[in-house]
Amino acid sequence: MAASESLPRIAPSILAADFSRLAEEIQRVENGGADLLHLDVMDGHFVPNLTFGPMLVQAMDRITKLPLSTHLMMSDPAPFLKEFVAAGSDSVIVHVEIDSDVRSALKEIRDLGAGAGITLNPGTPFQAVEPFLEEIDLLLVMSVHPGFGGQGFIPEVLPKAARAAELKKERGLKYEIHIDGGIDTTTALPAIRAGAEVLIAGSAVFKAPDPGAMVGELRRVAEKALAS
Repeated sequence: MAASESLPRIAPSILAADFSRLAEEIQRVENGGADLLHLDVMDGHFVPNLTFGPMLVQAMDRITKLPLSTHLMMSDPAPFLKEFVAAGSDSVIVHVEIDSDVRSALKEIRDLGAGAGITLNPGTPFQAVEPFLEEIDLLLVMSVHPGFGGQGFIPEVLPKAARAAELKKERGLKYEIHIDGGIDTTTALPAIRAGAEVLIAGSAVFKAPDPGAMVGELRRVAEKALAS
């Protein structure tokens, strides 16, 4: 099944995959119709966990034709932006809470030829990202506290997705609204209705008996939410 070019879109989160069978895991969700892959990079400082770096991104870029959206949970991503884009990241997302300059990071990502994304933690007010909305290609709403997979969905963040959708329409902006954390066939419905356009799902997809079939099920739920 080919990936969808229209919204809503489904982005399996690689953090939940079996890394001992990574090529097979990616192939399963690609065959199931996934639209892109979400890659969580953690530095052990911004969040209390470590994951992987540009070398693994490069390996995944060789494995799949799907776009790679790299989410940098890093206190200071600036020194690594060029490396992650060179490794094959089609978009790079930085946190509004980082220690380094957000605007400079977004500009560098775009200058490097990748899509620039910004995200905010559940406890950060939406107003923190509003000054950057004209400078981004995607806005990621975190619906769990970043750092570990398998957490429960935080419904209190849904007004952020709604506000993002409202401002996007009011200002004629082009960014996509992604949501990440605790997304499954139950939480996908309120997320899409709130304004999310791209569902990022880790455990719900890769812990399912058939990850490819779960991608399709998430899409059906999302399309139903849009139609209702």
